[in-house]
Amino acid sequence: MSALTNFLARGVVALANSASKLQSLQLRLLAGEVKDQVEHLEPYGFTACPHAGAEALAGFIGGDRSHAVVIVVADRRFRLPGLSSGEVAMYTDEGDKLHFKRGRIIDIETVTLNVKATEAVNFDTPLIKTTGRIESDGDQVAGGVSQINHPHENVQRGTDQSGPPVPAGGA
Repeated sequence: MSALTNFLARGVVALANSASKLQSLQLRLLAGEVKDQVEHLEPYGFTACPHAGAEALAGFIGGDRSHAVVIVVADRRFRLPGLSSGEVAMYTDEGDKLHFKRGRIIDIETVTLNVKATEAVNFDTPLIKTTGRIESDGDQVAGGVSQINHPHENVQRGTDQSGPPVPAGGA
């Protein structure tokens, strides 16, 4: 039985170093054991730098206590409670979250959301709603009509009134 206890151990993260290609952690394991530079194996495409105090599960290859890898890190202090069965979420200690809800709804919550695309951002939806102001440094084109460069029909001199904008190529 003691051989089995050498394969897995619970611990608490003391330090994290995410500067290298494979993150390493310092862990405080049960019975006061401290392990330095323990490799933190993370799923492809996901990474997180845990806070000190997060909980970890370390595995020891072949039961050798000198060779540890962290299999998973969890932090109950910041975990989102109350998800429904099948829901998925990513979250931070600051309250940011990406929540995949039932009914095919995705909620994103943050202070500032920056999207950087080198080619385009495309929306294929029948409706976009906003409760705030929309700002742009460039032109907007809606229904083929440029907001900046568009001619008007039926311009009436002296009244500052005109007809509707003319779609591109329709003047």
